[in-house]
Amino acid sequence: MIESLFFMNGYGQYVWLAFSFTLVSFLTLFLIIKTQYNKEKNKFIAKFGSLNSEKAAFARSQSINKDILSNTSSI
Repeated sequence: MIESLFFMNGYGQYVWLAFSFTLVSFLTLFLIIKTQYNKEKNKFIAKFGSLNSEKAAFARSQSINKDILSNTSSI
């Protein structure tokens, strides 16, 4: 029973190789995106960490922040 799952009538080598390649690719992509997200979050916190009213107004005036804030207003 288990052997037939692993060998799959001779195609198991290709199936498991493709499955493992996909799994490794997704894991790598996840780790890259998580690292980039944390870098950008730390940059944002460094720049706008303690927002006073002047910094908050400046952040709202930037076009990229307007796009971000309009897309995440429900959070």
